[in-house]
Amino acid sequence: MKAALLQITSSDLPEENLAMLRDRVAEAAGRGAGFVLTPEVSNCVSASRSHQQAVLTGEAEDLTLSGLRAQAAKLGIWVLIGSLGLKTGDADGRFANRSFLVAPDGSIAAWYDKVHMFDVQVSETETYRESAGYRPGARAVVAPTSFGTIGMTVCYDVRFPYLHRMLAQAGATILTVPAAFSPVTGAAHWEPLLRARAIETGCYVLAPAQCGTHAATRGKQRKTHGHSMVVAPWGEVLLDMGTEPGIGYVDLDPAAVDGARARVPSLTHDRNVRLQ
Repeated sequence: MKAALLQITSSDLPEENLAMLRDRVAEAAGRGAGFVLTPEVSNCVSASRSHQQAVLTGEAEDLTLSGLRAQAAKLGIWVLIGSLGLKTGDADGRFANRSFLVAPDGSIAAWYDKVHMFDVQVSETETYRESAGYRPGARAVVAPTSFGTIGMTVCYDVRFPYLHRMLAQAGATILTVPAAFSPVTGAAHWEPLLRARAIETGCYVLAPAQCGTHAATRGKQRKTHGHSMVVAPWGEVLLDMGTEPGIGYVDLDPAAVDGARARVPSLTHDRNVRLQ
């Protein structure tokens, strides 16, 4: 299977982003990709909760979801919509950060709500409180496809090895980590975290990312790290897209998963231990 990772710089205007995504997905499919992946919050990157309230919708009304479902069906390809910011109807008004796997017939094969919220202070001037605007999910998700079983995660989830091990032991051979990573933490941790998750699980890790400075009609502009990446099951970096928007391609070989796990079968070596 040829996979294509879209590295993009989403604005805070969903309709504008959808037009760009459609073009990129069509280009990737035209070059032979049967699986196209977009980054986290593909529909809207915004630091303004009031702006998000104004432009985001529920799942049933979301233009990006319906548009990319139609695109997947038209092109006959798998699409991972890395995540969308969606209204939930929760009493506290918080959104969902939801990832979708769309099948070649346009149906939703699986969905996953980001579990771990990015509540950190990475520097004196850069603080994030994702849980103030988004409510965490509570379920791990694996989804079978014609080219492997996908374990779905989003961005900050990459720091939690137990989730990825759970997915691999449940059958995942490909882990998806769509992201909008901070430039500060990205420079220090992005690549080693992705490589660690691949090595620990013997999975392919596919991590499409937002990049650059994001246009904002309201609120502060956000910056993201880029470096969309694919890591092989043995830990080699197969793709690093740097800091500019674009499309990166990689061929996924199921035999590489079998080979890595045969050499180091650590997924079968769990022991029950107690902290004393």
